[in-house]
Amino acid sequence: PIALAPGMGLNAYFTYQVVGYHGSGPVPYQVAVTAVFVEGFVFVALSLLGLRQWLARAIPKSIKLATGVGIGLYLTLIGLTYSAGIGAITGGKSTPVDLAGCAQKFLLEDGTCPPSQKLRNPTFWIGLFCGGIFTAMLLMYRVKGAIITGILLVSIISWPRSTPVTYFPHTPLGDSMFDFFKNVVAFHPIEKTLVVQQWNVGGYGGQFGLALITFLYVDILDCTGTLYAMARFCGAIDEHTQDFEGSAVAYLVDAFGISIGALFGSPPVTAYIESGAGISEGGKTGLTAVFTGICFFISVFFAPIFASIPPWATGCTLVLIGAMMCKAAADINWRYPGDAIPAFVTLAVMPFTYSIAYGLIAGLVTYIILNTLVFIVEKASGGRIVPPEKEAKDPWSYRIPGGILPSWVTRAARGKKDFWRPDEEYEGTAPPARTESSSSEGQPAVEKVDESGIGKI
Repeated sequence: PIALAPGMGLNAYFTYQVVGYHGSGPVPYQVAVTAVFVEGFVFVALSLLGLRQWLARAIPKSIKLATGVGIGLYLTLIGLTYSAGIGAITGGKSTPVDLAGCAQKFLLEDGTCPPSQKLRNPTFWIGLFCGGIFTAMLLMYRVKGAIITGILLVSIISWPRSTPVTYFPHTPLGDSMFDFFKNVVAFHPIEKTLVVQQWNVGGYGGQFGLALITFLYVDILDCTGTLYAMARFCGAIDEHTQDFEGSAVAYLVDAFGISIGALFGSPPVTAYIESGAGISEGGKTGLTAVFTGICFFISVFFAPIFASIPPWATGCTLVLIGAMMCKAAADINWRYPGDAIPAFVTLAVMPFTYSIAYGLIAGLVTYIILNTLVFIVEKASGGRIVPPEKEAKDPWSYRIPGGILPSWVTRAARGKKDFWRPDEEYEGTAPPARTESSSSEGQPAVEKVDESGIGKI
């Protein structure tokens, strides 16, 4: 139940670092989308060989759990900002963040709110109570559609003009937005971004390669973390294999989505953390993603309506979803510092750097350094110097159940003609244990059943 859309972090890198403002960067737009197109097919190869799935399963359990919590905090931070939330916080002058809640017209040149205007913005209170408290009450009583109800309520309140909470103030920008809103239906053909790939990249070799590698490592960590966190959020993770049903297809769809998006002129497409909203409403299968796609298609024609949903209508929704995702923190192994510290670094760095990939990198590097040093000290001391409670450490091995290669590759290498069909009735489970014969050689085996009738002896 996971939606795909252009990743926000990669959008910024694509726009400001690769292409540059008004094309002032080192790589033209046409070459940049070519790098995105190639990246998608590199991901297809990695997914077919099972390397992306292996990476997701090889990440230590504590870091995978922390990824979900970190994404929840990331969503919370987004929901509290001005750009996509209720405007409760902003960058501070003497501190990294500061309390806000003032109307944007009162923001000072340094982006802070004057003390006399803090928490006096009517849209902040509308978003807090109608989009936050009201939605939370509906969720407490398990009302279906609670999240979309809260968003619609705040949007409808914010659409009329000449009110303190209007999304269309009587300003040149507000008039332009309201004129667009009144169209209700609008469609703009794709003219300048459809299939504009430039394959002659000889003059941009170094920059093209740098952009491609950056897209690869950021996107693979971003998508891996998001897919796993969402799969755990909806209860689809197999604790034995640390994988989820249909993971190969999910990674393939993501990979093809990157290349297809590039043909339409889009930066890298990735799994969206806002998929947690659909999961929190009960989405458990791919039908959720199918209907999300249908709604996206409809929104193409009703862009004036969907583009006019104010950010304070969705801000508290993101905070509520973040709260739901943070419950995974209780499952992190806090007893052993070798698991707890890397997990905390992961969940802390994600929101503070505004990047899922940077959080995963920080957590993995911390995990490797700490546990490698412990291993070296233990071996050098002959096993005499061991951290207390090391026995509580989460087990980890690069020998993941099922191996690196996906099962279909193993079956094809074995010469199985219908290699796409699983060997066992339930793929991913261990073959049934053989029944030991208690009779003499040549006699038929006899199965004994215990008195409870539950298991075989």
